[in-house]
Amino acid sequence: MFAALLLSFGVIFVAELGDKSQLMAMTFALRYKWWVVIGGITVATTVVHLVSVGVGHYLGVAIPASVISIVGGVAFLVFALWTLRGDSLSEDEENKAARVGTSAFLAVASAFFLAELGDKTMLATITLAADNDWVGVWIGSTIGMVAADALAIVVGAVLGRHLPERFIQLAAATLFLVFGVMLLLEGLFPGSVAAPIAGGLILAVAIVAGVVHYVRSRRAAALPAEADSASLGDQAL
Repeated sequence: MFAALLLSFGVIFVAELGDKSQLMAMTFALRYKWWVVIGGITVATTVVHLVSVGVGHYLGVAIPASVISIVGGVAFLVFALWTLRGDSLSEDEENKAARVGTSAFLAVASAFFLAELGDKTMLATITLAADNDWVGVWIGSTIGMVAADALAIVVGAVLGRHLPERFIQLAAATLFLVFGVMLLLEGLFPGSVAAPIAGGLILAVAIVAGVVHYVRSRRAAALPAEADSASLGDQAL
């Protein structure tokens, strides 16, 4: 159960990065007390993910493990593309997040419950519960989502818009890609070391590419400053 808890926590935490639920958490936190927002999110997430693990568990009993791994791998690859596309609030969701109701707690809980139905975090929870201990997945996925949304509240309050959203999307998409490839290979080649090797290679390539991009960006930003300094030196002469 503990392994399922840790796995589901990591997957759902990553799934929430850049998700519309995080955007709603930031918006609600501007109007309500932080503990009211967290409480509403926790209740909504607990209910939605209980339904999700129930669906995933009964699917897992009827479907062979290798097929579940392949389907799960494909699902996570779709999640990677979904994350790259980005997420935004619809006009109706923005209005719900901005509206002050008679009960802030119920407003937050109901908005998050409706937002999570059919969302990628719900689909990810169903996928995990099909091949893992359902109690561990339920607890881990709930904690993972609440932690991610709590992070969104802190980031929104402290850093505002200074955190690079594109970087978060790329990092989350990379992790989904790693999970997807590993699950796919585990289903196609049960018992082989292909899955961890491929996952490690993808992660290593992503890290190297990120470092190279960061270095090039810093150099590109430094070139105009050097040119301005040289121009000022020429004028002084």
